[in-house]
Formats: sequence, C-alpha cells, structure tokens
Amino acid sequence: MKIIFATRNENKVREVNQILGERIQLLSLQSINSTEEIPETQLTIKGNALQKAQYIHDNYGVDCFAEDSGLEVDALDGAPGVHTAYYAGPERDADANMQKTLNGLAGKTNRDAQFRTVVALILKGKAYTFEGIARGTIAMQKMGEQGFGYDPIFVPDGETRSFAQMSAQEKNAISHRSKAIQQLKAFFDDYEDLG
Repeated sequence: MKIIFATRNENKVREVNQILGERIQLLSLQSINSTEEIPETQLTIKGNALQKAQYIHDNYGVDCFAEDSGLEVDALDGAPGVHTAYYAGPERDADANMQKTLNGLAGKTNRDAQFRTVVALILKGKAYTFEGIARGTIAMQKMGEQGFGYDPIFVPDGETRSFAQMSAQEKNAISHRSKAIQQLKAFFDDYEDLG
C-alpha cells in the first residue's frame, strides 16, 4: 500500500518508515507537488494532526496521514504542548526550545513530563486517530547526539539515558510516536480493502 505522510520532517519519515515496515510505502508531500505550509492552527495536538491530514486530503484528493507531537511538562502546566516545535520562537530551533524548557524548570523538583503523539489518518474519506504517550522526566542538561527535537533532554521511564543516547531501534521500541504508529500499522494490518 502507498500512502502520503503529510510531513516535511525527514527525521520523522525515517523513524516512521522503520516502524511501519515494508508493507506500507510512504510517499512524501513532494510526490504530490505539495510545497505550501500546511496549517497547524488548532489548540490541541489531536486537532493539529487532524487539520493537517484533512488539508492534504481536501486539497489533493489522496489518502494520507499526519501526526502531531508535543512535549507536556507537568511543572510547566503542560507546556510546551501544542507549541512544542516553536516554543522558543517561530524559527523552530531545537536548541533554543530545549534551553527554554530547562530554564523554566530551574529550581523545580518536579521534572515529570510526557511526549504525546496523535496520528490522524484519512482513508477513503473517513478519519481515524491513534495516540501514543511516553512518560518520563526532563534531564538536568542535554545528553546524547542521536534523535532530534527534545530527545537530548527527555529520559523515558525505566531509563537513565535520554532518547538522544539510544539507538533508533531502542527509541522506536518505547517512544510515543512508535506507540501511535504501531496502532496505525495494526489498523492497516486489519483493514480489508487496502487496494
């Protein structure tokens, strides 16, 4: 089966490809000549995922899925949440985002957090959503060189290493995105008419 993954983030494409396996072939937005910025104006992670998938479906007439992820830090009242990608500004600078998060936690003892991913699939005109959550804590400083985004400061429950200190396989076994994509994969495996 071929399906559009509505993202321009090559890191996410690589990660999702590893999880989905060979039965599903991901096609890029470039394959449908989509170069415009896809709107993300909703107030929730789920809302943004649905908005992106619906936008591509409505404007290009293709089955597709989109995902939106957010880091929710307990002591920051759930921030950065839906604003995760541009927490420190519109530049979407990962280092600045991490530094703002670490600065916000200065002097706080509660460093509990979670990553949340919602995958929204539009298939044959019908919408489906799948959610994955990874609980953990925010490290005192950046650790590791792997991954992307906030991976160097997020330590998943049961680990002493950050996501950025793990191999792609290790991260994919426990990450929020992996949990949501595994549900998507199970949906595809069960779906009768993938034609």
